[in-house]
Amino acid sequence: MNNPQQPREYDIEVITVNRRGQIIQRQQRIARYFTEGLGNGVTLEMAAIPGGSFMMGSPESEAGRLSSESPRHQVTVPGFFIGKYELTQVQYQAIVGNNPSRFKGDNRPVENLSWYDAIKFCEKLSQKTGKTYRLPSEAEWEYACRAGTTTPFYFGENITPNLVTYGGNVTYAFAPENQEQTKFVGTFPPNAFGLYDTHGNVAEWCEDDPHNNYINAPNDGSAWINQSSGIHKTARGGSWYDNREDCRSARRYAPHADGSSAATGFRVVCDAA
Repeated sequence: MNNPQQPREYDIEVITVNRRGQIIQRQQRIARYFTEGLGNGVTLEMAAIPGGSFMMGSPESEAGRLSSESPRHQVTVPGFFIGKYELTQVQYQAIVGNNPSRFKGDNRPVENLSWYDAIKFCEKLSQKTGKTYRLPSEAEWEYACRAGTTTPFYFGENITPNLVTYGGNVTYAFAPENQEQTKFVGTFPPNAFGLYDTHGNVAEWCEDDPHNNYINAPNDGSAWINQSSGIHKTARGGSWYDNREDCRSARRYAPHADGSSAATGFRVVCDAA
């Protein structure tokens, strides 16, 4: 593939919250992005994710954990680029030519599309740019989401409607307006890699087949694809529709691959040169 252009450095502010979801720390960090032109003035920002190792899955003490998040295991992930934001409607339309989303808005995440729709977008984007774009593996997604953290959320131990767009157990009378739908990407603070909205807003399709646990899972960051049917695929991150436990870094979903939902979108990966 052609090498991505040299990423540029940007200052970002990363926050940490306590168990009540209150901000207790603010830190200045550096994120690195390159910009891909999609035509007609539309661009796609890709964040550089450095290679490294992390513990995938959740500890037994984590509230809301499921058996599919165990056993917790070490994974070594090569460096790659991933979308700074969930793919937006204007970006999807620039490549595919239509917008299937329920909650319309150029800079809202594209949703209401199947795993196959996401794959088709990646193929078309690869053809247009000469680079290889694809969906992230589950390991890449969780590594990028955590950004060096081990807490349930990249913010810390908890989230609030002022930090993440989620539903479920939100008391809507006290929640910000429009909590029961998607928000513009980048509304809330990023993680230490410069990624936005990996918790909530829309769940994000990954490459992998679903599995009941991590027994015999790959430890090299690659997608785990070894089932013949392909009826279901994985998604990560939770959405505006889900409760806070379902938005944790370790939470795994297994939606129907050809189903579509206003709660499911995606972000793309480009392999590092």
